[in-house]
Amino acid sequence: MGKREDIRSGRRERHPVHFRRKLVRFGVHFFAGLGFVVFYYFAFSFFVDTPLESEMKRSNRRMADEYRTLTLRYDTLERVLDNVADRDRYIFRTLFDSDPFRNDQFQQRLMRYDTLLRQTNRELGGRFADRTAYLENRARQLGEDLALLQKRIVVRGQMLNHIPSIQPVINNDLTRLATSYGMRIHPFYKTLAMHQGVDYVVPQETRVFATADGTVARVQTAAATGLSITLSHGNGYETAYNHLDKALVHEGDRVRRGEIIASSGDTGLSLAPHLHYEVRLRGMRVDPIHYFFNELGPDRYDRVRQLAAVGMQSFD
Repeated sequence: MGKREDIRSGRRERHPVHFRRKLVRFGVHFFAGLGFVVFYYFAFSFFVDTPLESEMKRSNRRMADEYRTLTLRYDTLERVLDNVADRDRYIFRTLFDSDPFRNDQFQQRLMRYDTLLRQTNRELGGRFADRTAYLENRARQLGEDLALLQKRIVVRGQMLNHIPSIQPVINNDLTRLATSYGMRIHPFYKTLAMHQGVDYVVPQETRVFATADGTVARVQTAAATGLSITLSHGNGYETAYNHLDKALVHEGDRVRRGEIIASSGDTGLSLAPHLHYEVRLRGMRVDPIHYFFNELGPDRYDRVRQLAAVGMQSFD
């Protein structure tokens, strides 16, 4: 009896050990198989698309192609609309001589109107007072600017009055200007010499006019120029009138444009009765023909230049 009990107790001790080994072996095989399945799934899904993924990729490619097509159509429509807008603005300007009203301007006005509606009466009153004060200040500034501009206009007008701008004798038919500024044949030496003014062939005692406002700087007699008058116009300009018969002004007198200052003659080194007229700018003699702009229009100016260029013989 004792041996049998020992055998049974030994079997009971070995049975739990054998069960644990099977359980561990089963767990190892299970987790190894599970890991293999997971690895196989991820490897297969990485290299091989499922039908759903393939369909989604094809759908994405179609959508990308459609997007590119729509983008091209959108760009084309945008260019067409810009062209239509340009044509509309051109037609609007042609018909109404102004730019068409833009929608963004209308929206801005609506926004300002809504802002005003949301304000209280006190806020509106303050806004109105600020705006009124700004406009009053702006009006005062504009008034000061306008007064300054008027002063400048007056000064500029006075400066223009002191610039030679008419002919010194009456020459309505433009035929009295015989010799112009430039290289001309000297009447006595018969050589080319610089003629630094213009010659008007006029009878003796023809009225001579001041060509700009100024002061009589000199009234003198010289062997070459005869009796001459020089006017200073105070802005770098001087005018000289030579070979006069009689001076009607004195040194220091103030004269106005168009005022008679002398009568023409044949004094000094002169070939025949005439008036020699010069314009000087900052001491340099310049072509007087360019200073007839207050009397001659473009056509008559070209005509007097052509007539003056014909004569090569100076009179002094």
